[in-house]
Amino acid sequence: MQDRFTDVPGLNVGHASDAVARTGVTVVLPDAPVTMGVAVRGGAPGTRETDALAPDTLVERVHALVLSGGSVFGLAAADAVAVELSRLGIGLDAGPLKVPVVPAAILFDLFNGGAKDWAEPPYRALALAALDDATDMSGQIGAGAGATAGSRPGGIGTASTRHGGYTIGALIAVNSFGEVYAGEPPSGDVPLPKLRAGQGLAGRENTTIGAIATDAPLTRAQSTRLAGMAHDGLARCIRPIHTMFDGDCLFALSTAPAGEPPVDAVTLSILGTLAADMVVRAVRRAVFAA
Repeated sequence: MQDRFTDVPGLNVGHASDAVARTGVTVVLPDAPVTMGVAVRGGAPGTRETDALAPDTLVERVHALVLSGGSVFGLAAADAVAVELSRLGIGLDAGPLKVPVVPAAILFDLFNGGAKDWAEPPYRALALAALDDATDMSGQIGAGAGATAGSRPGGIGTASTRHGGYTIGALIAVNSFGEVYAGEPPSGDVPLPKLRAGQGLAGRENTTIGAIATDAPLTRAQSTRLAGMAHDGLARCIRPIHTMFDGDCLFALSTAPAGEPPVDAVTLSILGTLAADMVVRAVRRAVFAA
């Protein structure tokens, strides 16, 4: 194992970045459709197709996941991925077209000093470039290319571990309102480094987004629970977290083939705990290696 998100079998990750605009896109492309759940804890989320992941909805499997900078403009990245996957014959059967299910989440990096005076936002082109990429890396790349984490540069971080024959990994784009800590966050005073005078929307340029993956067989309800437990990892290393200025959103996916019996409640509880551990490791790697 290389302590990477793609240690989970059946996953590919691509990143594309625009150094001038200081933004980027990350695409998670599974070898086969996956079970997926989501948990949104921040007060200012920007997402696509998260409602379709609820356990009581129709679609059972998902074809890709997109994480992007660019706030609302970055959601166009998922449009480009959906169109390209359809062209490649990937998606649900719907008459003459394949219809891919491509959930997405964005972070706010519009005021990070990059050139945003574009005639056309770059996110569609970046998404297609990320689809052609196959580098599961950490640092200021992809969706984390223009991220800031409290008073420090942010970025992408990954981590993985194994338990009971299963692999579980995390991929996190850290652009948090709160400060990231290498150890236990202090109690008492709450420093707010992004609330600086004279920055217009200061304090709103945030959001930590990412994915948890495992090859353990999960139902959609179990995937949703896994995503919720993984958020505990954010609370262990970012202070404050899940604020009104963050859009914190974590997806959880299982690459296990359809038809395998799902794990039991005890195993799910262990996997969720380890997911939180991997989130902590990925967040710190994103920030302190940036």
